[in-house]
Amino acid sequence: MSPSAPGLPPWPALRFDPRAEVRVLAVAGRPLCHVVDGALANPGEWRDFAIAARAAFAPRPGNAFPGPELALPEAVAAELGAWFHERFRHAFGVRRLRHRQARLSMVARPPEALQPWQCLPHIDRLDLGPGECVIASVLYLFHDESLGGTAFYRPARSPEAVFALLGEAAREDPEAFHARHGLPRAYPLDSNAWFEKVASVPARFNRLLFYPGTVFHSGEIRHPERLGEDPASGRLTLNGFFVGQRRAGA
Repeated sequence: MSPSAPGLPPWPALRFDPRAEVRVLAVAGRPLCHVVDGALANPGEWRDFAIAARAAFAPRPGNAFPGPELALPEAVAAELGAWFHERFRHAFGVRRLRHRQARLSMVARPPEALQPWQCLPHIDRLDLGPGECVIASVLYLFHDESLGGTAFYRPARSPEAVFALLGEAAREDPEAFHARHGLPRAYPLDSNAWFEKVASVPARFNRLLFYPGTVFHSGEIRHPERLGEDPASGRLTLNGFFVGQRRAGA
């Protein structure tokens, strides 16, 4: 284990298992998501770390994530980024990584407390320069698969209309927004008038996903009553985000 921030237990290394099984989820013949089963050789150490660091989890003001988070140090993000660079950069057309970040997260907010933008699929908004892309990852560190995996969507209306909707969701009163658009105050699940669900990946302990952050996605939370803020029983994930320079011609 490595030294951690004051007040936190040491964090484990990310020890990737060479026996991990990789498959590609494709939609309409195009790769969408790389699924790695049995990704870590030490997933239990990460659960133990999260449980020991429970008091340090907190909601991040202004962030769209519906639950408490714990930012992880650059060293952890670098380990995850190095493994992505070694194994998957060619599949995503990435030449090199410029930025990376990682955190532990738990979806925990009840549906009635969701803000409008949390009731819609989202993309990961990182600052991108010319020729850059964003790749996201999520590692499931919980055993109760009913807590939900990840669903992917494509807009059912024009980009202009969809981004106008997202803008309204960020600005408006929740009751007025949901009443006007006829959208439930709930985690996004199936297709609706604005988004078509195209694929989903069920949760499985120690399953790791890599996907373009610019594809609309959401946690597939069908049983929100089972969510909670205890890392020992909640929907604990390790999330990574990478900004990369696209390979020429990719």
